[in-house]
Amino acid sequence: MQIESIRTVGELRAAGYHSRSVKEEMRENALRMLRAGEDLFPGIIGYERTVIPQLLNAVLSKHDFILLGLRGQAKTRLVRGLVGFLDEQLPALAGAPLAEDPFKPVTAAGKRIIREAGDSAPIHWIPRADRFHEKLATPDVTIADLIGDVDPIKAAHEGRTLDDEEIIQFGLVARAHRGIFALNELPDLAPRIQVGLLNIMEEKDVQIRGFPLRLSLELAMVFTANPEDYTNRGSIITPLKDRIGSQIHTHYPTDLLHAMEITEQEAWTHRGQELHLSPFLRRVVDEVVFLARGSDFVDSASGVSARASISAYENLISNVERRWVTHPAEPPIARVCDLDAMIPALVGKVELAYEGEEEGVTVVVRDLLGKAVKRAFLDGLPDPKAPSGRNEANALEGRNPQDAPEVDRSMYGSIVTFFSNQGRVEVSDSQSNAEYRQALSQVTGLRNLVEEHLPDLEEADLYCAMEMVLEGLYQSSFVAKENLDQSTLYSDMLMRMFEGMGQTSDD
Repeated sequence: MQIESIRTVGELRAAGYHSRSVKEEMRENALRMLRAGEDLFPGIIGYERTVIPQLLNAVLSKHDFILLGLRGQAKTRLVRGLVGFLDEQLPALAGAPLAEDPFKPVTAAGKRIIREAGDSAPIHWIPRADRFHEKLATPDVTIADLIGDVDPIKAAHEGRTLDDEEIIQFGLVARAHRGIFALNELPDLAPRIQVGLLNIMEEKDVQIRGFPLRLSLELAMVFTANPEDYTNRGSIITPLKDRIGSQIHTHYPTDLLHAMEITEQEAWTHRGQELHLSPFLRRVVDEVVFLARGSDFVDSASGVSARASISAYENLISNVERRWVTHPAEPPIARVCDLDAMIPALVGKVELAYEGEEEGVTVVVRDLLGKAVKRAFLDGLPDPKAPSGRNEANALEGRNPQDAPEVDRSMYGSIVTFFSNQGRVEVSDSQSNAEYRQALSQVTGLRNLVEEHLPDLEEADLYCAMEMVLEGLYQSSFVAKENLDQSTLYSDMLMRMFEGMGQTSDD
């Protein structure tokens, strides 16, 4: 007989079923999964040697624990993944208000059922997914929401008096009996409600409208919190913090490849058409978020969520898709100028520091995008400033307009000369592939440079790499760039500076 076919308390007892606490159940299943080499948290990347071992230690120690970290660090996904440590099915007393152990009922109704029916009392089986209960903490959450309250309508309907314990309507924590209760953003919970949770965890007693109940609730309690909340919105009361067995700090990906893997996993990229994105352009999507997290213009205490790169990637893909719809006969290939489509996804997910507020969020994000492209540029091509042994201090900024930057003529010289001779290149995300290639092909030596230093480049990536070189030269102060309404214009640096000086003089 399969255990799930058992339908009464007597049959369950005869089958030799033994009750376990939920924490013991999670511990034993975690050990079994470890021995079998199973993936304990599918979809979680970059925590294999940091967060997951600490979380497993908390489970094996039978701790209630809290995940502490900035937004977008997979705290909620980790908590929901704990469901995998529960048994697939759990027997519970049918007709009881909670998921009660058939051998150890905790409510008045559950005890009455056993008293009246004995071994004939019916049971039902609860799937593991139904044993996970989650609540987002907000200041308006009440004890009634979490623990329970008197239900006068139930009393009237069943003909019970208001001093009958069976008229209590149980809340979320009580309903998580023999399961997992997860409370997100714990500091947002009012201190007096946190005291109620403390009583449940420590004393196993609560008071509901004068009912002094001692409920032997059996559950694993897990919390999440953002360090910023400790000062901005509230705090965790000391007795509750002391009762939480383990405090585990989450973090952002420390490796760019891990970040790219997470973005690729979470972003919606399947658009019914194969869209081509160059590897160096794909790197920029996550590189810009890495740069934002280390920028002096961005509030490090707030953090930059992994959702920033996910949303930015989706916008980038959508921009390529939109061009393909306009030019359906051409293969949809991403360009450097498509990166501007990421800006709306990034500006709403970046909290600026004081210095950044003075610049403005769009300016800061655009600057970070440029720096990310420059990193990709220098990863595949020589630094235009390196041959003469000069460093960033020798950049054009701060020098006299007459002092043109030096450049290795054998490498980037022909490109810079093209612009010095009043050459101009205008590219946009709305151009056809033919127009885009024609605009880039007019730059003397640009294609040869890319083919020489990136010999393994796919044909589809060639012109995108050529545009990346122009952006890299702009970021290195050898070429000027102007963001027009619907296009990007590259021109001579000195000419642009003289034009700017002339406009200042006229003003």
